[in-house]
Amino acid sequence: MTNKLQVSKRELRPRSLRKKLRKEGKALGVVYGHKVDSTPIVFDEMDLRKILRDHGDNALIELHFDGNKINTLVHGSETDPFTNFYQHVEFMAVKMDEETEVEADIVLVGDAKGVKEGGYLAQSLYKVTVAATPANIPERIELDVSDLEIGDSVTVADLPEGKSYTIVSEPDTHIASVNEPVAQVEEEESEASSEETEKSTEDKE
Repeated sequence: MTNKLQVSKRELRPRSLRKKLRKEGKALGVVYGHKVDSTPIVFDEMDLRKILRDHGDNALIELHFDGNKINTLVHGSETDPFTNFYQHVEFMAVKMDEETEVEADIVLVGDAKGVKEGGYLAQSLYKVTVAATPANIPERIELDVSDLEIGDSVTVADLPEGKSYTIVSEPDTHIASVNEPVAQVEEEESEASSEETEKSTEDKE
């Protein structure tokens, strides 16, 4: 499915024009990259928001611009901290048969055995870098943690490889682990502390 976004060239000044456009629900942006000179653009903010909501941040977006069609990826964006409105978006024009590196979400699925036994699952890495052609960039990579016991952990090396992409991140990077229940850890630390105190007292005697 092609995600189409109608855009128009915009003037860089005056600043009052930019404010006027944003009040009208327009987002500002720039497109650059493969066979495209850096060009300032304007488009309906809600149109982009719908594409990214339905297809993820790595969605391939076909910009319709002055009678041309430009295949792009969102390379960066600025949003209003209060309304989350896209104030400025960078679109990178891409070559469809050339791989590019982007970040894909890591999503843990399944109920870990260790969690059922009272442990808790702690995730430290939420995105992984992959290399793929624009049409094959994964929105997310799922990792099944059902078999994890208390004390077990998973790394980037445990992520499933896809036929259409290559994982670039270091394989030994930690993703998640099932840790012991907090109460149990505190109890063990308390016991260890008590033993040290008793030993110290005996040594003094």
